[in-house]
Amino acid sequence: MIKNNFKKIALVIGFIVLLILFLVFDVYNYIGLDRLGDLKEWILSFGIFGPIIYILLYWISCLFFLPGLVITIVGAIVFGPILGAVLISIGSTTGATLAFLFARYVGRDFIVKKLGNNPTYTKIDEGVKKQGARMLIITRLVPLFPFNAQNYLYGLTDINVFTYMFVSWICMLPGTIAYAFLAGAIVSGEGDPGRTFLFLGIGAVFFVAVSFIPRFIKKEEVQ
Repeated sequence: MIKNNFKKIALVIGFIVLLILFLVFDVYNYIGLDRLGDLKEWILSFGIFGPIIYILLYWISCLFFLPGLVITIVGAIVFGPILGAVLISIGSTTGATLAFLFARYVGRDFIVKKLGNNPTYTKIDEGVKKQGARMLIITRLVPLFPFNAQNYLYGLTDINVFTYMFVSWICMLPGTIAYAFLAGAIVSGEGDPGRTFLFLGIGAVFFVAVSFIPRFIKKEEVQ
């Protein structure tokens, strides 16, 4: 009981801190494909603390339903494809886990009240009961359900938090690498066409691989 209360208090404090940062820095006005340049400059203005700010930005994105694609692209543009992929992976995985934990330990009653009869939640809950982690693999790789909504909904299921975190990380990694290398290729090419095309090629390979995964899963289900 004491341990769970500590988790709740820590999560509530963390949520409030992130909410304050979200409001103070007016993050919402920076989120948009037309504001990538401004968002890049904003992150770079923090100097060596830029990577930490970026990860916090991803947490805010996961908790407050901001478009993750914009955060992903700006990560690759600011930090390049390699470091960008690492930071995107850390930010998206830990951010998704934070939302998961918040749903499980803090906002469960409220979320169940709002989404308990939601067909998406019902499908995910039944899928976890019948298939376990396989349901998480399917929903992460096949874009049937919104990423941010999944994070909260899975917190209402019986899936283990460490299983959720690890499987989410593995399933999101190919897409992360694809977007990071495609978006960061031009920046990291630094005028070298060969290097630029190399990064573009790596990104394209992972992007194609990701596009084939849903088909493979559907074939496995049919069999």
